[in-house]
Amino acid sequence: MSAPVFVVTPGTAEPAGSSARQEASAAPSPSGSQPGSGTRLVLSSLDSGDEIVLTGPEAHHAVSVRRLREPERVDLVDGAGLRLVCTVTSAGGGARDRLGVRVVERVVEPAPPVRLVLVQALAKGGRDEQAVETATEVGAETLLPWQARRCVSVWQGARRSRGQERWQATAREAAKQARRAVVPRVEEVRSTDELAQWVRATVEAGGVVGLLHEEARAPLSALLPALAGPGAVLTASQRPVLAVIVGPEGGIEGEEVTTLEKAGAVTVRLGPHVMRTASAGPVALAVLAQHAGLWEPAGAFPAEVAR
Repeated sequence: MSAPVFVVTPGTAEPAGSSARQEASAAPSPSGSQPGSGTRLVLSSLDSGDEIVLTGPEAHHAVSVRRLREPERVDLVDGAGLRLVCTVTSAGGGARDRLGVRVVERVVEPAPPVRLVLVQALAKGGRDEQAVETATEVGAETLLPWQARRCVSVWQGARRSRGQERWQATAREAAKQARRAVVPRVEEVRSTDELAQWVRATVEAGGVVGLLHEEARAPLSALLPALAGPGAVLTASQRPVLAVIVGPEGGIEGEEVTTLEKAGAVTVRLGPHVMRTASAGPVALAVLAQHAGLWEPAGAFPAEVAR
């Protein structure tokens, strides 16, 4: 019995002959069990078939722009940690480009023991999207927009959904560029009161939330002992949240600081200098990731490979 063949177009992946559609996007990718150079396609879902056919705009990009040919390697990822290492079996040009691939290896990229979250205040001039992009490259898994009281940018009405979609698209592209198998999830925008509820729930679940403030006395590194506890060793099964909150260009109002602190946020400072809202969050996450041991050499968190 031959292996099932799946056709992937903008929509959902289904066996060949189905009218359902799946969105696929091209980007640089790894080859083999460890990330490396090459082409990466991000799909919203991946099926178990060993033979897959891609059609639509991204097949055109792969075939006519990237000029992929047999037997070059290409990776398919689902944005949730699954990566299919594939080889090209066919590349058809013309009005309807098609890219056929064969799955060589299925790699489940391991989740780190800490889930990094960036709570980013809305900012003008696309600075919040800069923060989203860089935080994704650093390793953030969740991005939470915050409508702080001093935000110049305001998401109201239709702008709420458009803003969230724009952030998600930015995170998706950044994840491809960074060759991640995980695309961060962008949550709905929250007011200060709604954010306080989120902070309280996160802390009660064992997570730690840091509120970046230039007048704070505690250093950023104070968050790590609070997360792990004295002498504790983090494991992948725990997956506690380690979040940082970044305010808008005009700063965070004192009343907002009090509200978030009462909810359980720990006010901390990020070094001796004041950074822009686009820089502070990603830099803080990078420092925390390093101190928490998340930026270890390749192989520190071995991938689970299923052939």
